[in-house]
Amino acid sequence: MVNLPSLRQLRYFVAIAKELNFTRAAEACFVGQSTLSAGLKELEEGLGIRLVERDRQNVAITPIGREILLRAKTILAASKDLVEYSAAAGKPMAGTIRLGVIPTIAPFLLPNVLPDIRLRFPELKIALREDLTSNLLARLAEHQLDFALIALPYDTSGLLVKELFDDEFYLVARENDPALKGKEIQLPAKMAERLLLLEEGHCLREHTLQACKRSDIRNADGMEATSLLTLLQMVESGMGIALLPEMAVKGGLLNGSSLVARPLASPAPKRVIALVARASTAHAAEFQVFSERIQDLFSSILKKTRTGAKNPVK
Repeated sequence: MVNLPSLRQLRYFVAIAKELNFTRAAEACFVGQSTLSAGLKELEEGLGIRLVERDRQNVAITPIGREILLRAKTILAASKDLVEYSAAAGKPMAGTIRLGVIPTIAPFLLPNVLPDIRLRFPELKIALREDLTSNLLARLAEHQLDFALIALPYDTSGLLVKELFDDEFYLVARENDPALKGKEIQLPAKMAERLLLLEEGHCLREHTLQACKRSDIRNADGMEATSLLTLLQMVESGMGIALLPEMAVKGGLLNGSSLVARPLASPAPKRVIALVARASTAHAAEFQVFSERIQDLFSSILKKTRTGAKNPVK
């Protein structure tokens, strides 16, 4: 009969994989190096496979070890969720929720949502982290976050996902730019060639590429923006045009600039705002409340501002 691994053994292995150094991994686990090594050996013997390759200078995770690592992180996260679920069962909507948000959502959604949540649930504290989608989902898997607000499409396999609302894209350019002429704004190849992008890692970059043919986008001779503000500055300086999400446009991102935003012809490209959590989350009640409040508040805001949507937005 195969010996089941213990949570202690899995924690040691995850620490080794993270640090790639036995001394630092042992310190992170608050144990001696000999204890850490013995725990790893027990895990490898119990599973009947080699997880770590080690010599005097290097530590590496084997190919099968990388597969086991993903499962180990999932098991550890689920065990923590079990403990938190037991602690929170008697008192939902209290304690601390660690919420991750991508940069192209945070400044436009949170000012509308967080005050409402705090007013309704004064015992619930929210700890925020702004980061790229890939980093947020990695932290979610490792139990460093409880929820994440992201934009779809994105790979959310194995996660609890609640789609909240659609966020259409607007074309942003200088007021007299030819791209803004006409009753309906299209993105033909000659216009797509002028589209500016955020740098690699931003999901908005991928959403922009999906809205057009990738081969049509030359991205202004390779120049990329690190943030939405930088992207607007590039557009304002005449370097090209850009696609911005509706929530950013309606949230006042163009205020103080000379730029104009116009909705694209139907069916307009869009992203979908979603709240995600681990499938084993201990905060199911909070997840439901967050989803409902975000959906209700922001959907109503977008519906109001979509009146007369064919007009330019400055």
